[in-house]
Amino acid sequence: MKLGFIGCGNMAGAIMEGIIGSGIAAPSDIIGAEPSATARDAVQKRLGIRVTGDNRQAAKEAELLFLTVKPQFLGQVIDEIRDCVTADQLIISIAAGKTVSWIEERFWKDLRIVRLMPNTPALVGQGMTAVCGNRFAGEEDLEKVCGICRAFGKAEIVAERLFDAVTALSGSSPAYVFMFIEAMADAAVQCGMPRAQVYSFAAQAVLGSAAMVLETGRHPGELKDMVTSPAGTTIEAVRVLERQGFRSAVMEAVCACAERSAQMREDQ
Repeated sequence: MKLGFIGCGNMAGAIMEGIIGSGIAAPSDIIGAEPSATARDAVQKRLGIRVTGDNRQAAKEAELLFLTVKPQFLGQVIDEIRDCVTADQLIISIAAGKTVSWIEERFWKDLRIVRLMPNTPALVGQGMTAVCGNRFAGEEDLEKVCGICRAFGKAEIVAERLFDAVTALSGSSPAYVFMFIEAMADAAVQCGMPRAQVYSFAAQAVLGSAAMVLETGRHPGELKDMVTSPAGTTIEAVRVLERQGFRSAVMEAVCACAERSAQMREDQ
């Protein structure tokens, strides 16, 4: 299976690393197109893939063609490679806000197009990716792409109409979690812990808690109740969080993010 990437940034690198590490494809089966010679050299040295400065070369060679450029550059890239792609190829985009119909219209031809919404934890093999396709992409295409995405985390097929919610729930949420970790760490410093230790404690607590949700299948509220002993320290902290509107603030933030995502999509 020949894979092509137009754009070799951090997310593309995470996808390629997962693909190679899981044995889905060998480095020699992957070609990455990148205008920056420095970036090309770096990804070739790190992953051993073939690289080029020519987007059209990557488009011509690939059976699966990943469009991994920033959204503002996607139209320009499509204009450049339009006459190089065929219906035999599967086109996969990670450009936020660019719908499958938007991409399809700009290619001016009927193509199998799949859209991904990954998130930055893919960089450490812990990504969460939503997958959807246009009317030409079949169930086999979507499952193939999900299999690739599971090489760098988890993946699920999601209706495209829900992608604004996905953006708010998993695409942007690492920022919320980083803020939470930072705040807990700062509080621990205020309580006397050395700065060199607090981030490990805070981050591991978040990681372990997330693993409990995923591995036990229990409702988060049930897991919370397991920690909150009567008249104990945890319930006191929960009381303060509720008084300060913690859950409401999170809900408002996620909804605002989804609304902004929808607005950006409508403005395209």
